[in-house]
Amino acid sequence: MPAPTLEAPELLQPSSPAEAAAAFGDGVGVTVLAGGTIVIPELTHHRLAPRRVLMLGRAGLDQLSRAGSTWRIGATVSLEQVAQEGPEPLRTAAHRVADPEIRRQATIGGNLCAAPGAEAPRGDLQAALLAVGARISSVGAGGERTESIDDFLAGDGARGGAADSRLVLAIEVDEVPAAYVSLGRPHAHTYTMLSVAAARTVAGTRVAVGGCGPRGTRAPSVERALAGGASAADAAALVLDDVTPHDDALASAWYRSRVLPGLVAQALSNLERS
Repeated sequence: MPAPTLEAPELLQPSSPAEAAAAFGDGVGVTVLAGGTIVIPELTHHRLAPRRVLMLGRAGLDQLSRAGSTWRIGATVSLEQVAQEGPEPLRTAAHRVADPEIRRQATIGGNLCAAPGAEAPRGDLQAALLAVGARISSVGAGGERTESIDDFLAGDGARGGAADSRLVLAIEVDEVPAAYVSLGRPHAHTYTMLSVAAARTVAGTRVAVGGCGPRGTRAPSVERALAGGASAADAAALVLDDVTPHDDALASAWYRSRVLPGLVAQALSNLERS
């Protein structure tokens, strides 16, 4: 039986951030295409059939800059550039994503907004961004706003939440002492099975975990224990109060539960030495 004929989507190709924001509007019916490492396979296999595709390659969102201790990273900055030039722990986290070919194509905005994967975790940098308390600038219904990454991931900005209603413009992070550790699963390229990021911020130590749910998540039980004077090992043991490991193609929930506390302890130990 021949494959069904699909109507070609309208291609939107803005040449500035303002044009990108106008083309995105409230996000209804728009699929955002930046690096394409996730979207292109979805289009190829007809799992996506968008009415409009917003192509950000020439939208001027590819600038990475630093003013004092604050970094501003445009949404279409590649993971390879973050791995080479960005602040920690984003630099280490980006360097461990997949392989050089993928990193040269994938963007930090796409990684932040990646829909949960059916077979393996996505959004490798979410834990690192949560740990440093990143701020996300985006546009959508109601106009432009800047909010904490915690609010962004919990609200309508995260794919898999209330749908693609926000277009990320830039990510701001403050340079702080930080550490990142991860476990990868080599394949055609490396998949991140579990990750932990920890950072010492003005508000205290922040700890976040990736690979234990649809997106990265803070570990408040660990953070409270550290604030109360607990050792790194004792605090790390509480991480399973904050996340519920799951089975997928990379690892079982049992395995993740066994190794995650040790991974948190390692991240906190590395943070103490930073």
